[in-house]
Amino acid sequence: MLTKRQNLLETIRGGKPDRFVNQYEPFALMFGTPQASAQPSYGQLNVTDAWGVTRSWPEGTPGPFPVHDEEHLLVKDITKWRDYVKPPNLIFSASEWEPYIEMAEKIDRNEYFATQFYAPGIFEQCHYLLEISNCLISFYEEPECMHEIIDMITEYELTYAEQVCKYLKPDALFHHDDWGSQASTFVSPDMFEEFFVPGYKRIYGYYKSHGVEVVMHHSDSYAATLVPHMIDVGIDIWQGVMKANNLPELIGKYGGQISFMGGINSADVDFPEWTREIVAAEVKRVCEECGKLYFIPNASQGLPMSNFPGVYEALSEEIDKMSKIMF
Repeated sequence: MLTKRQNLLETIRGGKPDRFVNQYEPFALMFGTPQASAQPSYGQLNVTDAWGVTRSWPEGTPGPFPVHDEEHLLVKDITKWRDYVKPPNLIFSASEWEPYIEMAEKIDRNEYFATQFYAPGIFEQCHYLLEISNCLISFYEEPECMHEIIDMITEYELTYAEQVCKYLKPDALFHHDDWGSQASTFVSPDMFEEFFVPGYKRIYGYYKSHGVEVVMHHSDSYAATLVPHMIDVGIDIWQGVMKANNLPELIGKYGGQISFMGGINSADVDFPEWTREIVAAEVKRVCEECGKLYFIPNASQGLPMSNFPGVYEALSEEIDKMSKIMF
């Protein structure tokens, strides 16, 4: 029987996996760094992070989101963005990294990928700072400022990558940046290429040149038209693929260049009235439609969790059942 790590590599490299990769099972996620950036917990409101962005996580919602009323909006004039934005410090002493190094060293790297988690990515950080409507309009009205802000965020992420690779030596990266709604991308493929591809090539290229074997990118959205750019910047696994993307078609067209993790919309299984029968039907459908290679069955949620108790575990149990049937 292959280890979880081996089975993942066989799946994404077109080899001979002996079962489905079961959601996040190969990835030992690492969240900690010496930079203490305040994050809202479920039900918390108006928590300000190290960038100065205020976020809330209201009860009944799947995650935190920035608060962009007049009082809390950080960048009030994009042409003067430097007056508002001060990137947080990322340089800490070796002794400050020690607790996180100890946690990383406890991971069995024969079985798991020691996986660094990072969020928010370049686009999300832009709209956290600017507010999403202002951000999207600024791609047209203030492109020079947007390029400057993206360059600043890219340099910040590269500094972060340098420190993480130096002290924690991750095997994989799990990077969050939502690039669309359920119906469309937020920007066109051409605009994505102009504004985001250069920075992501640098960031993911740095990780891969410093020991990171697998780059997994989360975007629980429609983003099928961006897959060629995902391949170009070095993404190995697109996590969060929703049904609107026609996953079987993507696997047929791009399998071998990139792999896909998802196929089950979280909202279809993770809700108050969920049942085992609903979960089993969705898992059966997606496994039969997508097959054994270049595909990891998973709800679109961007962490190994569910909003309602028991859903994530039920998904994993049903995926195991499909492995016994299909392998």
